[in-house]
Amino acid sequence: MSVFSNIFGGSEEQDKLNSKINWIPLNYLGQLDELVAFSDQKPAVIFKHSTRCSVSRFALKQFEKQFDLKEEVDAYFLDLLEYRDISNEIASRFGVYHQSPQLLLIKEGKSVYDVSHDEIDAGELKNIL
Repeated sequence: MSVFSNIFGGSEEQDKLNSKINWIPLNYLGQLDELVAFSDQKPAVIFKHSTRCSVSRFALKQFEKQFDLKEEVDAYFLDLLEYRDISNEIASRFGVYHQSPQLLLIKEGKSVYDVSHDEIDAGELKNIL
């Protein structure tokens, strides 16, 4: 593995296999309605990721290393380059400014916490829950 792979990680496919998060791909608008409805019973996080951005990739890897909330939240992964319409709907529906990378916590149908870039921290998310 090259120095850059060690720093920034391997391929997207390999990262998904190595992740300890059971990501739910967010890839159609109707799924957003389901996420909101289910957030009354169990909070959800949405990780908005740009597959072309090294900062986003680094934030994702750090978040995955720290994440230990499998039972507490449903974790949704949005490839915002592929599904820009969903990203735009998230910004509109939850009243948050679009950023990448970005993490939102959805509880009872509302975004109660959103952070981006180096502020994405699984430990802080745990404190908020």
